[in-house]
Amino acid sequence: MPIIVRLDVVMARRKVRSNVLARAIGISETNLSLLKSGKVRGLRLATLDALCRYLDCAPADILEYVPDEGVDRKMSARSVA
Repeated sequence: MPIIVRLDVVMARRKVRSNVLARAIGISETNLSLLKSGKVRGLRLATLDALCRYLDCAPADILEYVPDEGVDRKMSARSVA
């Protein structure tokens, strides 16, 4: 998957525990754990907003886009044609 979740890194830098963050932003610890591990297929913007407000960070600090190599090849072939 080309989007990497870096929430665990941001939390560690800010010394924030999962149970405290989950309670503060209003989600379950289970859902926060799934989000930290990248095992979610979607993220509500309201949740991302709450995470960024509490952790005092930007969305780019939490989410990183890394393109797949196969996608790059397809895009290059399209731009040449």
